[in-house]
Order: sequence, then structure tokens, then C-alpha cells
Amino acid sequence: MEKPYYIESFSHVNNGGVSVNGTPAFKTLETDFKSVMKAAYKELGLDYPKFFKMDNLSKLGFLAAEVILKDESEKNIAIVFSNRAASLDTDRGYQDSIKDATQYYPSPSVFVYTLANICMGEISIKHKIHSENCFFVMDEFSPETLSSYASQLMDENKAEKVLCGWVDVDNEKYDAFLYVVAKKGTFVHSDAEINRLYKTTHEQ
Repeated sequence: MEKPYYIESFSHVNNGGVSVNGTPAFKTLETDFKSVMKAAYKELGLDYPKFFKMDNLSKLGFLAAEVILKDESEKNIAIVFSNRAASLDTDRGYQDSIKDATQYYPSPSVFVYTLANICMGEISIKHKIHSENCFFVMDEFSPETLSSYASQLMDENKAEKVLCGWVDVDNEKYDAFLYVVAKKGTFVHSDAEINRLYKTTHEQ
């Protein structure tokens, strides 16, 4: 018999807004990604200067995670993220810095973010998490993939909780939906419920 798990909390960042458990926490009329991130950082009272050195994917994931992990005491939290193009948004910027032999200025600070899992690393550093992590690349959000992997980690006692979700950035298009899987919570951890919460946040 499968063990029941639950969704403890969830967040969404899209269209200039941040919501926590379905309730709006921040909204701006700004439309460009950098301005939205800067305004959200200030309005939500974050205090982590390294945030401004991160690439766009890491900023998005960090912000979506921070609003649901800020009061979390558990450290054995696995991280399972997904998106449709890994770190392509940052890869383009790095490619631009090396494609012209006469203007060859590769930046180590940009190169370090040309791996999608660095996004998870930034969250782990902030919250002192030392557990399993995995980043899936897929065409679209897949509750089935995430729920199956998260449940397996919990079943095998590799984590007490799992931070899961979708973190995707492509130029000015961005979308993050994260949720915490735990042994207790408000919502049943199922494909249908994950999909419902994901769609609900997109309808706001």
C-alpha cells in the first residue's frame, strides 16, 4: 500500500505577481523580468544581497522557494525541479560573450550559471539543505513525473520533505510553480491535485 503524502504549501510567480498558497503576496505593474524581480525582492522584505548576482533562472526559483521556505526548520529537503529548456536563457547570454573573436569576453560569473541545477544550489545554500536534487527538462509541466519522483524519495527515506515544481525563464517569459511535499499538509499529494493547483495559480 502506498504511503499518503501531502502538499504542505505552494507558491507561484508569473505576470508580475507572487502568490503563496493561492493568496496574492505581491503584484506590480512592471512588465520586464528584472524590474519585477527587484520590486518583489524589496516588497517581500528579502535580505540576501547575492540575489542580485544570480542569473534569471536562479532569481525566479529562489524567489518562489523563499516565500514558502522562509520559516522552514527542516533541513533534509530534497529538491526536484523541471522546465522546458534547462539554462538556455543564460546560455544565450554566455554565447553572445564568446561568439565574436574580436570581442571575446567570457564571464566566469555568467558561465557558472550555464547549468540549470545551479538554481537549486542557490536555494540549498540559503537554507543549508544537503539532500537529493534533480532537474528534469521536459516540453511542459508534468505532475506525474514530479509526484512519482518525490514519492520515491520519501518512500526510501532520502528526504523528510521535497520541494518540487516548474521554474522556467525564456527572455521576458517566466513562470514558477513550487510546492512542498510532506508527511502532513493541506492537500493530497496526487497528480490531479498538483495539476489543479498549477492551473488555479495560472487562472489568477
